[in-house]
Amino acid sequence: MPESRVPEWLNYHHLLYFWVAAREGGITAAATRLRLAPPTLSSQIRALEDALGEKLFTRVGRRLELTDAGRTVLRYADEIFGLGRELLDSVKGRPAGQPLRLVVGVADVVPKLVVRRLLEPARHLPEAVRLVCREDTPERLLAELAVHAVDLIVTDAPLGAGSAVKAFNHLLGECGVAFFGTPALAAAHRRGFPRSLEGAPLLLPGEHSALRRGLDQWLDGLGVRPRIVGEFDDSALLKAFGQDGLGLFAGPTAIEKEIVAQYGVQVVARVDEVQERFYVVTAERRLKNPAVAAICEQARADLFG
Repeated sequence: MPESRVPEWLNYHHLLYFWVAAREGGITAAATRLRLAPPTLSSQIRALEDALGEKLFTRVGRRLELTDAGRTVLRYADEIFGLGRELLDSVKGRPAGQPLRLVVGVADVVPKLVVRRLLEPARHLPEAVRLVCREDTPERLLAELAVHAVDLIVTDAPLGAGSAVKAFNHLLGECGVAFFGTPALAAAHRRGFPRSLEGAPLLLPGEHSALRRGLDQWLDGLGVRPRIVGEFDDSALLKAFGQDGLGLFAGPTAIEKEIVAQYGVQVVARVDEVQERFYVVTAERRLKNPAVAAICEQARADLFG
């Protein structure tokens, strides 16, 4: 008979020590909370690293920072110990009816104002919903979706046909873009648009965003060469610099009013030739989760209707 394999088991004490160290921001603070000597705590975390075959912390100057593997382990530890608390609450007769937990992966290129509008329906379901939002690159979020660590991904591009992850794209809608700027910049470049963009200061999203690709193609087709003064993967940071008057920037018309109100900018012009599309990616073809279904339905009827 073939030799049976002994299953691998995770040492949850070691995981707990790592979790506390990561949340407390260092070994000393964690050791104080756990009432352990710092060398003892360090050795327990090293044992976890040895078991996983990955370094979880890296030293930067006098500080400890999580590695990529450490951030992944921390997310799972949050889930594990969160469920442990819920278990104790249930067994000890504390308030039942735990809220529906919805873990949303947000691609880092998606505007936060869009995400807020998209997730709004989940807050108004008859059943209470606890939202957990995680922001990362689409590639890393797909890996999380594959192991059911997230329930859905909000992104600006569909999952490619060649992806190794079995998932399904659900188009929420599309809209044009508007160019925004401080009142002074908007007044200076509104007349003669889009030719007025020649040499104008412009803030662009990162190269891996669908909006960036659309803007580049549109500008190339016009033969217009603005002066690129900044590129940002984080859309909120881009808008913050736009608010300070560093340059003009583009955003989806679906949230035009919110951008104007939040950042104190004005619309320079609208461009229908550049379209932004937003998708929900799930591990299931049919949307069974009531919160996910509500998000998709209201986005199509309201935000992009």
